[in-house]
Amino acid sequence: VQLQASGGGLVQAGGSLRLSCAAAGRTFSNYVMGWFLQAPGKERQFVAAITWSGRSTYYADSVKGRFTISRDNAKNTVYLQINSLKPEDTAVYYCAAREGSLYYSSSYRYPYWGQGTQVTVSS
Repeated sequence: VQLQASGGGLVQAGGSLRLSCAAAGRTFSNYVMGWFLQAPGKERQFVAAITWSGRSTYYADSVKGRFTISRDNAKNTVYLQINSLKPEDTAVYYCAAREGSLYYSSSYRYPYWGQGTQVTVSS
């Protein structure tokens, strides 16, 4: 499956962004979808994941309450809504996919990756 992330940009602290990740190539609904972020000089870290049905979602503790993951299988797209943005949210955000029904927070569990979209939050 090919993934294309978009929606990043420069935003002031306190603002919001909605990232999108469009999938193509295979049956999107067979995949668990995840979002990860990578800040400059740091390792890629888990943000959120959503099962194929959309009924189950998982979040890193650090983003609970501000980030919301969702998906639209009819549009082959997964979203990440980010509210109350903070300067420390500045990173490249990646979407990822893995077949099946189990979610993981480890990036190596996801074989398919998008190219990343840059989010920069100014103070």
